[in-house]
Amino acid sequence: MRAHGANGGYPGAMIDPSELPHLRRCVELAEEALAVGDEPFGSVLVGADGTVLAEDRNRTSGGDQTRHPEFELARRAAATLTLEERAGATVYTSGEHCPMCAAAHAWVALGRIVYASSSAQLTQWRTEFGVPPGPVRALPVEEIAPNVTVEGPVMELAEPVYELQRRFHLG
Repeated sequence: MRAHGANGGYPGAMIDPSELPHLRRCVELAEEALAVGDEPFGSVLVGADGTVLAEDRNRTSGGDQTRHPEFELARRAAATLTLEERAGATVYTSGEHCPMCAAAHAWVALGRIVYASSSAQLTQWRTEFGVPPGPVRALPVEEIAPNVTVEGPVMELAEPVYELQRRFHLG
């Protein structure tokens, strides 16, 4: 079930507590992005053994709207990991992948996605903030990449992600 609103009252995904530090790092990376004028999104690529392989944050403020961290991590994974390593990896992210990033994730055959906040939440928040919709419709990852295991939102982190989005859009 997809959650709406900052916490929405919906149960959200149940993930292993050992995974929360990865999602918290995503929120930290989103804070770093916001601090330099980028939209607040961050992602971490973790190998099957729990090793952090790479991390990134949004880098779109220069005008290239494809510089999403999930897209960058997919490209790095394709360049540096075997197909087996990619399949066993998990991408943790502060926000559910957009269609572009979901497609990149599927095309390079990465493993599961775990996100703190959903596209539905972000869409609702943007409406609340009076922000017009973006140029690409927000769709659930499952509609773009039906064979990817997706878990989220993780409601424990909904409020901090909401606050970052509020600060970006409303100051």
